[in-house]
Amino acid sequence: MSDTIRLSVEDGVAWITLNRPDRLNAFAGRMRDDLHDAIDRAATSPEVRVIVITGAGRGFCTGADVEVMSDLLARGDDTTFEGLVEAGMRVVRRLAQVEQPVIAAVNGPAAGAGASLALACDFRIASERATIGFTFNRIGLHPDWGATHSLPRLVGPGRAAELVMTGRMVDAREAERIGLFQQVFADDWFLDEVRKLAKELAAKPPLALTLAKRTLAASATSDLDTMLAAEREQQMRCFRSADAKEGITAFNEKRKPVFRGE
Repeated sequence: MSDTIRLSVEDGVAWITLNRPDRLNAFAGRMRDDLHDAIDRAATSPEVRVIVITGAGRGFCTGADVEVMSDLLARGDDTTFEGLVEAGMRVVRRLAQVEQPVIAAVNGPAAGAGASLALACDFRIASERATIGFTFNRIGLHPDWGATHSLPRLVGPGRAAELVMTGRMVDAREAERIGLFQQVFADDWFLDEVRKLAKELAAKPPLALTLAKRTLAASATSDLDTMLAAEREQQMRCFRSADAKEGITAFNEKRKPVFRGE
């Protein structure tokens, strides 16, 4: 892993930081592959219960580095460009498979693939100075990193078409209003609020969160009877777990439960 992607684990929370602040964390070199590897390492670590993805400096991620795109175009290097697109696909697929909750801590501009990356996470918590935009067509390109899948599901097809076709950047408060961000906080305490949410999620029963995440993901393409059957199956798995016994016992004993993921 290069120094453009940092991974640290603190109290059950994996922090993945895109670390190219001088370029607003735009993707270049092996960053896409290294991001995938960092997500994979965090997701497979038994001590990690929550994953947070954020950017160093004043930006979250502004997508592909245009200087890199210019060089590829000048050389007519379609093969390398297609490889970069596929690397982004691998990141989004890995995020869809991650069992832990994933938080995008959007600390500044999230544009192009950076906006798509944020949408691929379960939570999007933003600083008031964050902006988000699907700016692909500003340089004649098409949305990728799963934006055409996630964006209509979050904001509806009409709003998705407007955001993609205008390519405009949306400020934090509008993004919260239309459903792109779940919460927006003043920059001074933004990271404290992210840590608070991550700590809260890390204390919850891992199996119950994982199964709920899977079932919610399946709901987009399933009918009511299918979802009722899935709920029954997952509910029984939870009921038989040690965490359910601990949760019910703690409730009766009027104490805080300690969930161990068993």
